[in-house]
Amino acid sequence: MSDLPNCPKCNSEYTYEVGTLLTCPECAHEWSNSEASLEAVRVWKDANGNILQDGDTVTVIKDLKVKGSSLAIKGGTKVKNIRLIEGEHDIDCRIDGFGAMQLKSEFVRKA
Repeated sequence: MSDLPNCPKCNSEYTYEVGTLLTCPECAHEWSNSEASLEAVRVWKDANGNILQDGDTVTVIKDLKVKGSSLAIKGGTKVKNIRLIEGEHDIDCRIDGFGAMQLKSEFVRKA
């Protein structure tokens, strides 16, 4: 199976490379790899499906155990000024009383 993107014009899955261009055999559309990578921008979503952005304020939706501590982050805790990062824990933030930590976006909702 090819890891090339589908054609942006007709959505054909049969694209192939010709030099530095990608080509669609069905509609003859040609585009560059850099155009395809611009379209594949990651979107972070909260537990309700709302799109998150850097600087948003979110609320924790359930109690979360903190690894290496006997304390837990209580559900309903507001976290201000989040920063979105790549990885399994995709929110980098600072929580009052806990300090800097990373959260999963599936356990927060946009405030």
